[in-house]
Amino acid sequence: MPFCPVRHGHSQDREGPGAPVRPSTTSPPHPPQAIAAAEGLSLRAYLARLAQSLLTPAERAERAEKARAALKEWNGYSPSAAEERDLDSELDRRLGRVSAR
Repeated sequence: MPFCPVRHGHSQDREGPGAPVRPSTTSPPHPPQAIAAAEGLSLRAYLARLAQSLLTPAERAERAEKARAALKEWNGYSPSAAEERDLDSELDRRLGRVSAR
């Protein structure tokens, strides 16, 4: 198990060989504050950086259109709106099966 900067009872949290594992004092296991601290950031700075990394709906639509154009140019595949809906439904179904495991 890799090192985790947040102490919550993993075996790697031991202070030495054979040291007892203390019960968790944090909940959930990786609260945003702990993640920010592990990266040397304040919570505000961490959340600001996270927000900057997310795409707006318009940016996502633009990227999707570029991907469709590249796919069509590469192999001629250009699904109709109905085919896209069917493919999205199938992907959702498969992801649902995997998530349920």
